[in-house]
Amino acid sequence: MKSNQIYMLRAYKYRIYPNKEQEKMFFQHFGACRFIYNWGLENKIRTYETDGKSISRFALQKMLPDLKSEHDWIKDVNSQSIQSALLNLENAFTRFFREKKGFPKFKSRKNPVQSFSVPQHYIVNFDTHKIKLPKIGWVKAKLHRKYEGAEKTATVSVTSTGKFFISILIDDGQEQLPVQHFDADTTVGIDVGIKDFAILSNGEKIENPRYLKQSLLRLKVLQKRLSRKQKGSNNRNKAKNAVAKIHEKIHNQRSDFQHKLSFRLVCENQAIALETLNVEGMLKNHKLAQHIADASWSSFVTQLEYKAQKHGKTILRIGQFEPSTKICSECGYYNRDLTLSDRDWICPDCGVHHDRDINAAINIRKFAFDKQNLIGI
Repeated sequence: MKSNQIYMLRAYKYRIYPNKEQEKMFFQHFGACRFIYNWGLENKIRTYETDGKSISRFALQKMLPDLKSEHDWIKDVNSQSIQSALLNLENAFTRFFREKKGFPKFKSRKNPVQSFSVPQHYIVNFDTHKIKLPKIGWVKAKLHRKYEGAEKTATVSVTSTGKFFISILIDDGQEQLPVQHFDADTTVGIDVGIKDFAILSNGEKIENPRYLKQSLLRLKVLQKRLSRKQKGSNNRNKAKNAVAKIHEKIHNQRSDFQHKLSFRLVCENQAIALETLNVEGMLKNHKLAQHIADASWSSFVTQLEYKAQKHGKTILRIGQFEPSTKICSECGYYNRDLTLSDRDWICPDCGVHHDRDINAAINIRKFAFDKQNLIGI
């Protein structure tokens, strides 16, 4: 009899410190996987244009031996990493057809993050703080957290600042927690914004830290210096690295803030109600695009979703066209005259004074809870 229990995979990310020879091997793996991915994408496009049907991943894998004979340097790369590049390509096409995520693009060496996968045959030694990778050998690592369970795919990556990391996927065999019961009192509505990062239906406002704005002056200075450097020079590489460090600092600050906030919200509530946002469309507003990108709402929602799944909590959603801002949360009056500049308003029907954002958060909670009751979740 098959079990209906769902098991979760957990990822553990560690910093690794390769020597010069190992760095060279890493970049050879990055380049080979990028080359195979682009080669596979080119073949898929060409076969579709000529035959009306794209070539499969398995047919591409059968062509790899001939490709290796043409390019001897590919033989120095782990063969399973190369096959994983074709699997990533296949997954990209699956997302394109099923989720409409955009047609797969060719990979470039100029991408800020390069990576390759190691499906198996790697060894992690927590006693010596080293990881053995196929074709590369033992690499020093900062193994700050131990794990237990079956090791799945490991992914090696390098950032634009030259830092190497390895992310190991683990199946710990633990069953996913059942979804906990919730009601209107244990559900919180969240309205995200620019002035305040998040406004909760309980009246709490969480200030937007605006990490990009804090570093923008320094970033502009470094970018000006970079633009004046001669292409291909060592000074240009140093200036480029300085700019990359600022962006990395901003990313780390934003990620730390969002992780702490999302963890607190998931722990304090049984259900979280959110409004579906068209962030891609909102970014077309050039007056607000920088502030929206700095807030990074999409990554925050992603963190809420997987943390809620891990702890057995529920994420509720309402449609992006729900009038959560213009409806009075007390009597349901629809204020058609409300504009974006109106930060508070008084309901002409019941006389209640509303803070625009708190009223929206309360309505998001109400709409989401009523919707889940209607469909019987």
